Amino acid sequence: MPIYEYRAVDSHGGCERCQNGVDIIQAIQEEPLTACPQCHAPVARVLSAPHLRVGRGGRNPVEDRVREYEKQGMYSHAAELADKEAEKTKREDLKARALDNYKRAGYKNLL
Repeated sequence: MPIYEYRAVDSHGGCERCQNGVDIIQAIQEEPLTACPQCHAPVARVLSAPHLRVGRGGRNPVEDRVREYEKQGMYSHAAELADKEAEKTKREDLKARALDNYKRAGYKNLL
């Protein structure tokens, strides 16, 4: 069930609870509250932006894994993973990152 926020209609009326906003769990089909459950002062439902979360901040999980390998100093693992992803996605930035990690891992003469 959704959580709705209600606030006092009059900025000088009502209790501290409804002045600061009160969260009420209600079924979608229920009528909105018109009075504070505590002091019975008139309240109105507050509309607020939805809180959305997309994956891990919208980042690519492969890039997160490459970054983790780099932090651990596992440059050959980071290079291989970035290289494979670059081949699949045709991303030049990942290809350059793979080459840099290969060099850090001690591979020489990479072109």
